[in-house]
Formats: sequence, structure tokens, C-alpha cells
Amino acid sequence: MYICTMYSKELVKGTLNVIVLNLLAENGRMYGYEIFSRVKEVTDEKILLKDGSLYPALQKLTKLGMLTVEEEIVGGRKRKYYKLTEEGRVRNHEYLAEIKDFFQTMNKILSPNTSNA
Repeated sequence: MYICTMYSKELVKGTLNVIVLNLLAENGRMYGYEIFSRVKEVTDEKILLKDGSLYPALQKLTKLGMLTVEEEIVGGRKRKYYKLTEEGRVRNHEYLAEIKDFFQTMNKILSPNTSNA
């Protein structure tokens, strides 16, 4: 389940892979709670995730070969660190290009047409 203080569940769900892959591209490797915290921080708490959304996405991206998982014991507890694979880096670039193009297209639809004025 998604908690989203400003945006619809559908918008967040549709961009979750982009969010995860891009954060990992920028930060190298991260563990789940670190990703939650970073999303919350970067979005000024406009996007807040729950375990039920992030961890299944991480598992799916791992199964698709976009992420690797490294386990470490930290403070007596097992922590899973996620890291991009080469496939993940390629898909991240593709997702970013696609979403940027999508935003440009949406901007054309949502912006008033001033050329006919």
C-alpha cells in the first residue's frame, strides 16, 4: 500500500521503478529503510512509501536482473543492500528518457495554447 500525502496512488505506483533505480544510480547502494527516508526527504514528504510498496518493487527489480542484493550484519541484524546491475543502469537511462518525454508531452497538453491567440 502507498501512502501519498499529495499525489494519487496511481502516479506514485507508475513511477516507483524510476524512483528506486534513479536513487540507486545516484547513491551506489542503499538498504530499504534508507530508500524510504531518501524519498521522504527529497520529496519534502510529498511521497511516503510503505513496506508493502517498496519491498515488492525491490524484489521484482532483483528478479528482473536490474538489482543485486548484498547482505550484511549491522548492529546484530541482517541488512539487505540493493545495488544496480548493468541492466539496471541501462533501464534507468531508458526510464528517465521515457518519463522526461512523457512530462514534456503532458506539459503540452496541460499548458494553454498561446500560439492561437
